[in-house]
Order: sequence, then structure tokens, then C-alpha cells
Amino acid sequence: MTNPDGSHAQDPLDGRIGEAWSGEVPNGSHINLVIARRGSAVAAAIAGALASPRPGHVPYLACLEPGTLVRPVTVVVNKSTLGDELLNRITWGAAQVGIAQGVLDAVSEGLVEPGEVDSVQFLVALWVDPRAHDEPAVKAANRKAMRAAIADALTDHSADEIQALAGRREHARSPYYRGD
Repeated sequence: MTNPDGSHAQDPLDGRIGEAWSGEVPNGSHINLVIARRGSAVAAAIAGALASPRPGHVPYLACLEPGTLVRPVTVVVNKSTLGDELLNRITWGAAQVGIAQGVLDAVSEGLVEPGEVDSVQFLVALWVDPRAHDEPAVKAANRKAMRAAIADALTDHSADEIQALAGRREHARSPYYRGD
């Protein structure tokens, strides 16, 4: 994007990042999201991710149904290593459908302008717990997490919000951290 004076303006969407968790372990979902503008360096990185499968990690395009891509085009990369038949099915089935629905929820609600969908791309890093077993719960968790990750990416945070976040730093926690 170019300003009237010839300088370059920052695209308001390109490079935005969001994340969200939804659901209950082991059928919940954790999503990391990167938004790109078609033709940008970020979009090129998303295309590179799609073209870079490796053992147990196969990027795919989210579809509402076979042959029907969601818009914005959404590249999904699984964080958990595939190989188990049930995990494969849940990742490519329930999680994919939930992600597709969450993207379209965001479009339907106006978080992503319908006129922008062909020029915007999403990269999703998806965690599905290898112990997941409840397909409807996984689908619902992914739908909610995807919509929430989009909202998170598109939210501008005030200085007061950032200061409040920094004020909580001594209380940081993670379900994976066993120290202290």
C-alpha cells in the first residue's frame, strides 16, 4: 500500500496474529492464526507452509465440504503429529469442519468484511490432542476457537490493556509447566 506522498503504508490486516483455546481436554482445540494480504511476504510464507508437508504434518486447505474452500482461504497445519487413524480422522474431519465454520462465522458477523475475503489468507497452526475422541466436541471447539482467534488477531489493544497484561506477568501459568 502506498500513501499519497509515495511512502509505504502498513496494511491494517497483513501480519496480524491471534490465538484462542476452546473446549475441554482432551477434545478442546488450540489455534494460532496468522492473517496475510494476498501478494504480501506473509502470504508467500503461507503458500510456503502449504507446500511443505513433512512426516506426520500435512498442511491442508479448510473446506466447508469436499471441493468448497472457505473464504478467506485458510491453510491449516497440524501441530500434533498425525499417524493414528482416529487422530487423522478427527484432524481432517471434525477440526477442519469446525475451522471452516468458525471462519465463516467471522465473515457472517462482519469481523472479516465479505468484500475482503478474496484478498485475505489465513494460516492456522492447529493443536488436536492425540487423546481426542469426541468428534462433535472437537468440531464445536474448533469452530469457537477459530472465530475467537480471528477476533483476537483483529483487536487493537490499548496502552492500558497492555499495562494490565504486563502487570500479570508474575502470575503467568501454563498447564504444561510443573515448576514453582
